[in-house]
Amino acid sequence: MAVHWGGVAGMIVFYLIILLVGMWASKRTKGGDNPERVMVARRDIGWFVGFFTLVATWVGGGYINGTAEKVFRPGGGLLWTQAPIGYSLSFAVNGLFFTRKMRASNYVTMIDPFQIKYGSRFGGLLFVVALLGELLWCATILAALGSSIAVILELDQNLAVIISACIAAVYTLFGGLYSVAYTDIVQLILIFIGLWLAVPFAMTHEAVVPISETKDEWLGEWDNKLVGVWLDNWMLLIFGGVPWQAYYQRALAAKTPDLAVKLSYAATIGCLVMAIPAVIFGAVGSSTDWEMTNVNLNKTDPYEDASLVLPLIMQFLTPPFIAFMGLGAISAATMSSTDSSVLSSSSMFVRNIYSTIFRPKASDKEIIWVLRCTILVVTAIATILALTLKSIYTLFVLCSDLVYVILFPQLICVVHVPKANTYGLIPGLIIGLILRLGGGEEAIGMPHFIRYPFYDDDYGQLFPFRSLAMLVSLITTLVFSYGVALLFEKGYVSEKWDIFECFHVDDENEKNENHPAVKYELQGPENKNESDKFL
Repeated sequence: MAVHWGGVAGMIVFYLIILLVGMWASKRTKGGDNPERVMVARRDIGWFVGFFTLVATWVGGGYINGTAEKVFRPGGGLLWTQAPIGYSLSFAVNGLFFTRKMRASNYVTMIDPFQIKYGSRFGGLLFVVALLGELLWCATILAALGSSIAVILELDQNLAVIISACIAAVYTLFGGLYSVAYTDIVQLILIFIGLWLAVPFAMTHEAVVPISETKDEWLGEWDNKLVGVWLDNWMLLIFGGVPWQAYYQRALAAKTPDLAVKLSYAATIGCLVMAIPAVIFGAVGSSTDWEMTNVNLNKTDPYEDASLVLPLIMQFLTPPFIAFMGLGAISAATMSSTDSSVLSSSSMFVRNIYSTIFRPKASDKEIIWVLRCTILVVTAIATILALTLKSIYTLFVLCSDLVYVILFPQLICVVHVPKANTYGLIPGLIIGLILRLGGGEEAIGMPHFIRYPFYDDDYGQLFPFRSLAMLVSLITTLVFSYGVALLFEKGYVSEKWDIFECFHVDDENEKNENHPAVKYELQGPENKNESDKFL
């Protein structure tokens, strides 16, 4: 087995850079046994670090590899590569409608307002949806890294994913948002330099036809029958990219609400810029006569496994030093993103489930150790998902699916609808979930049991059923919330039937008294300012 030592050296060097920066940054987390300091970095993130770390919310191995894969993949093309633009615009949506209120309330995780509004247990149900999204995102990252290492080392891709996951778990244990944020800076600088250095070499390789002459290959084809699917994907990616702990982990750590909003707008532009080289590489892959390269097509044919197109371009269409930079940068970038996704999932579990529901009196030291154990479990689950679903772009889009249908309408309610309550939450969740699952999902082999309008035997569901499920879930939540509120407030129904205690004013604080965010909100203005000193 021939090992590409240049690529191996690049991977090792850049891994070490990320690891050392993460270890150095972890020292800034003074009082490392304080869980909130670990999760929101003492709310001390400024413009420079904040911009880089917010852009890195999306830009990693999955973002770069997945974009190149979709542009290159036959039947895809630039026209159907919607994820980079959609996810980028989700920052602007957050900045316009959600970030200011979330940061001003000094929440630590995105799930905090759900538990305040719906109670610790019912609000905690939404953690499951958020966790699934984060797990799929982490799996995307690991799959991208696994494909890169498989090309560099000529290892089996499954083995490469497992090795990558083990390295990620070890690195993430150094923990803390400071480590995540500062490694994000290195990540983006490395990937920006590494990718743009490779662009001119890849475009001018003798096996590559000028991309201007192969537009039909990489622009993609439009089919009027698929307009509903196309629009549904846009809605899913833009609004499904909003309720993510990976984003709020950074935004809630900004020094001020105003800064968090401005960083969100800046990150929108930053993400769009970072997608440009990936799009170019996808076009280059479509314009390459792979038989003219040294690729062993019997073993690694990009048309059979499109997720390998970017590392193959780096390895075989650029000089060794450029491949060293490009492949090493992708590996390092992916590792840094993995640490962020794992920390997001673990933070939500420890704060919103373990310490709020099961162990309200747990010590800070206990919570920190549970956080570390959770990191290992999350990494293991994400690894299994990465080994099961092979398409990086498919994982990339599936990440936002349930988040869009279930979590997004509830985020609207907890932030902007004062009368939203548990009586609206439950039917909203049930109906939204049924409508979404009813449409099936070919990517994971799940058959449909609802035949929406315009169904086609060749294309499947053509109706934008995901957006329908999201809207129906939102409307159902609002109708039941306001309807039940009217019944209780007007005295048509006695308070003794208020089984979820949504309208017992005297008991409202008591039912959530163990939730840290509730305690914080109940403090006076002077105490809030004092508390900020310790966050």
